[in-house]
Amino acid sequence: MAAGYSIALLRKVKAADPKAIGVKLGRFCINNDIPVAIVAEKFGVSRAAVYCWFVGGYAPNKTLHDRITKFISR
Repeated sequence: MAAGYSIALLRKVKAADPKAIGVKLGRFCINNDIPVAIVAEKFGVSRAAVYCWFVGGYAPNKTLHDRITKFISR
């Protein structure tokens, strides 16, 4: 299990739309043990925004979408 991520969050990410960029980011971060705080700092957003992305609550804007795509493609 990914350190630092709650069971509840892991379940929500697993149940979310796998095509959504935020959910892809969430799965990438969980699988690579990347903390939400690091992601928030990297993309200049709040931790709450990152959690919303992870569960498909809302999507990042187009500029961030492109940066996230590059980040998870590494």
